Amino acid sequence: MALIAFNPPVDQGRCTANGAVRGGLLLSRARRRQGRILAGAGLALLPWLGYLAGTLPPAEATAWVTLDALEAVALLTAGLRILRADPRHRAPAGAAAVLLFADACIDLATAAPGPELAIAIAMAVAAELPLAAVCAWLATRRMRAVERPGT
Repeated sequence: MALIAFNPPVDQGRCTANGAVRGGLLLSRARRRQGRILAGAGLALLPWLGYLAGTLPPAEATAWVTLDALEAVALLTAGLRILRADPRHRAPAGAAAVLLFADACIDLATAAPGPELAIAIAMAVAAELPLAAVCAWLATRRMRAVERPGT
């Protein structure tokens, strides 16, 4: 019930090849780029899931693969909804932000001193925390479309 209030049901306009949405509206170039980044990040996690499953001990693999699979689903859902100009992108973007932040914190807390900690810091600073910030920003912003010229 709470998610309905956060993401009210809407008429979902479908995008055409050039990004046009029913009613003569376009997504801004920046918003299309944000949707592609989120969807791309979600897709990039898929091979990583296989690597984790194949290299970690079974108990650890279950935990990490589950966390990263949830991140991938949230990122893909948010990214694809943004690309379709669906205003219900906010909940999965918020979920992705929380999951990415938790992933960075857990990585840093469990990394052994040395190269493992350096890699955890690099991943947090270069990927997880910036992507979490973008997702948090998108979760707090309403979808605004730009009118197509000539309509």
